[in-house]
Amino acid sequence: MDALSSQASLAGYKAVLLGADRLSRIMAMQMTAAGTLVPAKVFVLGAGVAGLQAIATARRLGAVVEAFDVRAAVREEVESLGAKFVQLPIETSEGEGGYAKAQSEDYLRRQRELLAERVAASDLVVTTASIPMGRAPILLSAEMIESMRPGSVVVDLAAETGGNTELTQPGVEIEHNGVKILGFTNLAAMVSTHASQTYARNLYNLVALLVKDGALNLDFGDEIVSAACVCRDGEVLWRPRS
Repeated sequence: MDALSSQASLAGYKAVLLGADRLSRIMAMQMTAAGTLVPAKVFVLGAGVAGLQAIATARRLGAVVEAFDVRAAVREEVESLGAKFVQLPIETSEGEGGYAKAQSEDYLRRQRELLAERVAASDLVVTTASIPMGRAPILLSAEMIESMRPGSVVVDLAAETGGNTELTQPGVEIEHNGVKILGFTNLAAMVSTHASQTYARNLYNLVALLVKDGALNLDFGDEIVSAACVCRDGEVLWRPRS
């Protein structure tokens, strides 16, 4: 029933393909008569569903992948996909439902300082950090992007909610100081066959939960049904995530 996860997984996959297409180099190492071509370095910020799929896709293409997330609990998942988890000496934080929770501006400033070196060494950066019901956190400053080599690429999957970089323009691909920044807002739609297939299955499974023997049967003891209910008997039940 989780439409967010099904679409985010497709978006993470497509983000890496778009980034690889825009790069001025290949992703995998090649040993040729003309010399050895070193693999591209990919840095994924955020190891939720989209981030993990981005990691897996970049690894399949032969890139060297690093990833960072404020939730230390995802380290095992990142490493299981063959990527290196960047451990930063600052507090980690996990909000309700396994999402990262909003951080203070001081925390984000220190995080950006610690990430700057990794970003500068990367050929492709994929950012996926979002906050439920809020603006996406700024993870990459203009200065950090300017430290990247010309020909590098940033794919910002949080563009729809403001973006994870200071330079992201929602719905637009731009170039700044030789670095391409992709702010496309609906990457899942770029693989529309599977986006439609998975979303249809999400809806079918939800309806199957709500309908029994052809009649509406709402079990408010079920956490999915109760969480999806906005109003019941004149009482507003839905509350934003903290």
